[in-house]
Amino acid sequence: MINSAAKDNTRNRTSPKPSFQKVLRKSSLSFLAMTPLLLATIGLVGMFQVLVSPEMLASLFRGHPLFDTFTGTLSGAAAAGNPMVSYIIGGELLNQGISLYAVCAFLLSWVTLGFIQLPAEIEVFGGRFTLYRNILAFIFAMITAMLTTITLQILS
Repeated sequence: MINSAAKDNTRNRTSPKPSFQKVLRKSSLSFLAMTPLLLATIGLVGMFQVLVSPEMLASLFRGHPLFDTFTGTLSGAAAAGNPMVSYIIGGELLNQGISLYAVCAFLLSWVTLGFIQLPAEIEVFGGRFTLYRNILAFIFAMITAMLTTITLQILS
């Protein structure tokens, strides 16, 4: 009796694996449902990169470490894009005399935050997760930027 009950429990726990075609069809439908959001996000990021120049970003910074870190984090989050492009913009900002606090915060938030992608992220991950992830990324981008700059000042 005990053996047959154990076998029945084992049978109930395992479910048949869905076929590859069924999984592929379900994944394709999910991707197609997200396509408009993805295209809109790519379009907004592209427009922002074309319309906002490094000179426009440089005009936002005042020279105060805390204010520059906050502004750098906000502008990086609004200007989300490709990490490779962010290094070029970061170099241009440093060449224009923008503080390392601001540039570090900008680069970190450029890659980890993204106000433009929020609708797509909410659709995929849910509102609560997206809110927590973005708040924590915002806070830690500022902390990391400040600690990086302070560490570099101590070491040099």
